[in-house]
Amino acid sequence: MLKLRMRTKFLLSMLLISAGLTCTSLLLVRHSVQKQVRLEIFADLRNSVSTFQNFQRERELTLTHSAELLADLPNLRALMTTQHEATIQDASSGLWRLAGSDLFVLADRTGRVVALHTASPGLTREMAQQSFAATLSDESSGHWWSGGQHLYEVFLRPIYFGPAEENHLLGFLVIGYEIDDRMTSQVGRIAASQVAFYYGDAVVKTTLTPVQESELARQHGLHSHSEVSEPEEIQLGDERFLITSLELAGAKNPAVRLTVLKSYDQATAFLDSLNRLLVALGLAAVLGGSALVFFISHTFTRPLGSLVEGVRALEKGDFTYALDARGGDEVAEVTRAFNRMRASLQKTQQELLEAERLATIGRMASSISHDLRHSLAAIVANAEFLCESRLSSDQREELYQEVRVAVNQMTDLIDSLLEFSRTRESLRLTYGNVRDSVERVVQAIGTHPEFHPVRITFSQEGSSSGWFDPRKLERALFNLLLNSCEAVVPESGLIHVGLKEVPGGVEIRVSDNGRGIPESIRGQLFEPFISHGKENGTGLGLTVVQKIVQDHGGDVMVEKTSAEGTVFRLLLPLASSAEARQQGRAGRTPMARTEQSQSE
Repeated sequence: MLKLRMRTKFLLSMLLISAGLTCTSLLLVRHSVQKQVRLEIFADLRNSVSTFQNFQRERELTLTHSAELLADLPNLRALMTTQHEATIQDASSGLWRLAGSDLFVLADRTGRVVALHTASPGLTREMAQQSFAATLSDESSGHWWSGGQHLYEVFLRPIYFGPAEENHLLGFLVIGYEIDDRMTSQVGRIAASQVAFYYGDAVVKTTLTPVQESELARQHGLHSHSEVSEPEEIQLGDERFLITSLELAGAKNPAVRLTVLKSYDQATAFLDSLNRLLVALGLAAVLGGSALVFFISHTFTRPLGSLVEGVRALEKGDFTYALDARGGDEVAEVTRAFNRMRASLQKTQQELLEAERLATIGRMASSISHDLRHSLAAIVANAEFLCESRLSSDQREELYQEVRVAVNQMTDLIDSLLEFSRTRESLRLTYGNVRDSVERVVQAIGTHPEFHPVRITFSQEGSSSGWFDPRKLERALFNLLLNSCEAVVPESGLIHVGLKEVPGGVEIRVSDNGRGIPESIRGQLFEPFISHGKENGTGLGLTVVQKIVQDHGGDVMVEKTSAEGTVFRLLLPLASSAEARQQGRAGRTPMARTEQSQSE
């Protein structure tokens, strides 16, 4: 788990708070500005539509008057009285140029088109005849013709012979103005926006780019049956627009519609610079606040840091680490209290160590004196028996062996005590096979007549060769096997020693079918002078085993124990040749170094 210092927490907190406030402010400002910009664009769209409607009314009024003036010209009336189509087609060219329109159509009193003039090719006489018939039956004021990929706004006026009240109809005059690029650009300038003219669902003319125009043509959800649609947002390529539509001829089928588009991205482009400014201000606030917090936190956390160092020193056993307890704030009070606690703890620890030392000496003296007294009593008693002259040779030999066993017990006790005073550097590593050490230990156990009925088996998986101290390992294994032999019933006792190669060493398992380890000593099994149920046990056997294995860098543990038996597991690292040479340089005897060189 990651541990952070108090100053780091202050800095991180300041950074998070400043960043959070900056981001929140930025989002709120951006949201407010975007909302305001959207409202302004909506207002601009409505103003643009209103401006175009005013322009359109003025334009229609002007063009209507122009059509009326043309229809009242005497030469046009005279031309229509000829009733000759070819003559009317040829002679009407001057009138068309006089009108200055993009479309000029004359029809007789029956509604048949007799003259057609267009500024751009594409509209045929058949198209004009169909459009004229539809216009003639439509009583509305505005009329639109479409044909040959052209869209015209047309104005129809009847031509009378004499006053109109007499209703002597000669024919009809139709003049129209095409919605071309020039007209579209003019409408766009008037509306101060991008515009697009629709005829039905088809886009006729637009001020958009070709890519945006094709994208707009694929949008089919923009039609409205109302005169002016509500503004909405669409995406055209990489640019967003707010649009509204105006029906120019909504009652007709197909309808004619003008769509006004205002770029939302262009209107909000200044937000990028505003965002950069806000980010810069936020970063400056974060950095300035962090620097301020750093200097302020240093004032508060420096005494705490010194106190933490004092605690760490105390954890390592240093009771003399200097602490500055000057000042009257809470940290100074805690520091002075810590100094008093440290002095009290040092005094108490010394008293506890002294008491523990005396208790340990007492337990050791009690245990050793008991074991030595037992062995010395056996030696004295057997020595007194040896003084009798009437003993046979066999009796003297038996008494001698008992004296020898007692001396060996005393020697073993002294060796076990000396083992605790030796450090890891006392190991004498040589290259060998753990299997050989196990076999020698099994042979040594076999020299005890009372253990002859116990069956000891052995198995091995993988290699068990490496650098270790055979003498000390054999002593540890001997203690383990001796414990196992004493724990089993001799007639049915079964002990198994298993070797298994593991990465970096070997795993040794010693299992028996004995009565198991009593519950009362399981937690203290490897502590000195802990013994249970043994008449002559010193309580040092397993402690010595743990010391030897740990000196090798390994570990020993009880893997399983129950009424059916116990399993001890030893993990014994086998040192590499480099480690062995390093230890040899640290303190190996010349003889041991010579043996190592020969082994290599």
